[in-house]
Amino acid sequence: MGGTPRSRPDGKGRVIAVANQKGGVGKTTTAINLATALAATGRRLLVVDLDPQGNASTGFGIDRNDRSPSTYDVLVDAATVGEAAVASDIPGLDIVPATVDLSGAELELAHVGRRGHRLRDAIGGAVAEYDYVLIDCPPALGLLTLNALVAADAVLVPLQCEFLPLEGLSHLMRTIERVRAGFNPTLDIEGVVLTMFDRRNSLSDQVATDVRGVLGDKVYDTVIPRNVRVSEAPSHGKPALLYDFRCAGSRAYISLAGEVLRREGTLVA
Repeated sequence: MGGTPRSRPDGKGRVIAVANQKGGVGKTTTAINLATALAATGRRLLVVDLDPQGNASTGFGIDRNDRSPSTYDVLVDAATVGEAAVASDIPGLDIVPATVDLSGAELELAHVGRRGHRLRDAIGGAVAEYDYVLIDCPPALGLLTLNALVAADAVLVPLQCEFLPLEGLSHLMRTIERVRAGFNPTLDIEGVVLTMFDRRNSLSDQVATDVRGVLGDKVYDTVIPRNVRVSEAPSHGKPALLYDFRCAGSRAYISLAGEVLRREGTLVA
């Protein structure tokens, strides 16, 4: 996974929304650890925590007293991304943290013009400073997620290898199509990453087969296994790659980062 990072031809970082309206599918875990693995290759990363629970902020060890300004201030009070970004313990990785105030943003923005473009407008001036911007979306398809999808170049979908999350995938895909038709015509599917894969459970294999049958090469080859060490890491305020670099989950996210870079042709041998 080594090599020299390349800048994008347009000089902008790629903005990826990590989204799934179903909770508990490894969305925030994927945002945290994929960002960490990409930063380890020398890329500049910005993580935007758009979930009022603030789990991505906690997972990077950002103290609650250090979360002002936050994504709430960016969306509602026009704070800049530069003002809100906090340096993490990972070199080259910044985060715009979230607070519970964000839960009221949808109501406060209800009658504001271009309310679906607030994040896009705010990120625009900062994109050139980073190679990748990952937006950790809330587990819902409301105004916050709409802002993420309008701001993004592409959507990365973590999908738990169980039946109910698979059912919800078609709903998310329809939402992406509506956003593409009405707000962001260049929005693409970055890929679907299968998470919480349990080799002892035949359902995991069946879900993986079904998703690959429908979406083909949009599904990453890398599969993220169920892993206790990955689950423990947020309680220590660390990405799994810092908490236990050698665990199976960490190795899987390193592999996923390599696959993301190879697919975009930015990984130099």
